[in-house]
Amino acid sequence: NEAITFPEAPLPIRARASADFASPPELRVTWLGHSTLLIEIDGHRLLTDPVWGERTSPFTHLGPRRFHPPPLPITELPALDAVVISHDHYDHLDLPTIEYLRGTGVRFVVPLGIGSHLESWGVPRERIVERDWWQSIRVGALELVSTPARHFSGRGTSRDGTLWTSWAILGPQHRVYFSGDTAMQPEFEEIGRRLGPFDLTMLESGAYNALWADVHLGPEQAVAAHRMLRGKRMIPVHWGTFNLALHTWMEPPERIRQAAKKVGVDVVVPRPGESVTLDSPNPTPWWPQLPCNDAQNDPIRSSHLPPGWGLLDG
Repeated sequence: NEAITFPEAPLPIRARASADFASPPELRVTWLGHSTLLIEIDGHRLLTDPVWGERTSPFTHLGPRRFHPPPLPITELPALDAVVISHDHYDHLDLPTIEYLRGTGVRFVVPLGIGSHLESWGVPRERIVERDWWQSIRVGALELVSTPARHFSGRGTSRDGTLWTSWAILGPQHRVYFSGDTAMQPEFEEIGRRLGPFDLTMLESGAYNALWADVHLGPEQAVAAHRMLRGKRMIPVHWGTFNLALHTWMEPPERIRQAAKKVGVDVVVPRPGESVTLDSPNPTPWWPQLPCNDAQNDPIRSSHLPPGWGLLDG
């Protein structure tokens, strides 16, 4: 059967408004679709890889379009302490969204080279902070550490002229990890050892293919990465908003649930717009139960790694 790569019915998103975020708790993460997350941690608010645009493309009428509207209108965003970017691909760095955020006065925390994009779009240089891997920046009481990722970058015809990164967000009371886009890498263990354990990990889990296993994790390796990072609770991201691969659109959470059950990992799969805390219940599956591939008939395994890296039973 041909994979269903676009939902056949509207998704059950949870519509949100700024009033929902008037009183930030100690730790709450709201998934706004794909890799866009509103992270409330120890009295601060961060927004990762914000994409409110209709398409992940340099063109307004071509390219992958949204499965669902943004759960939170961009005009309803609460006050932010920083916008955090992982890399410059169109599904993570969205021009119309940046143009709106430019007018809010917010600071942008980005990997090396991304500042030139933002400056060309009118963001003042003094509101841009660039960091290399293992460098950090203070945002209030938080420390944001740029940590290694295994991916690539580029917009248009350019390639790898800017850095790609993941982010460890360290507060006085809590720690969370945002993967951006990455493949399996031994550095997950070093990140976990140096900066973990993490209360929540937000790990790229969708838009994979066996041929892309050296730039994307896939579901099973995302669960393995969570364990290597010393994570306590995992939120799968980078799925359910755009069709960027050939697999059935709802396959990632099914495979993640199977892998997590195998090794006892606490995975929470929120609806778009739904918030996750340390003790919030895991929603029952809200996506259609359709036939899809699994780890046996479609293994996603990164190459060029020592034997045993990323094994779920390891």
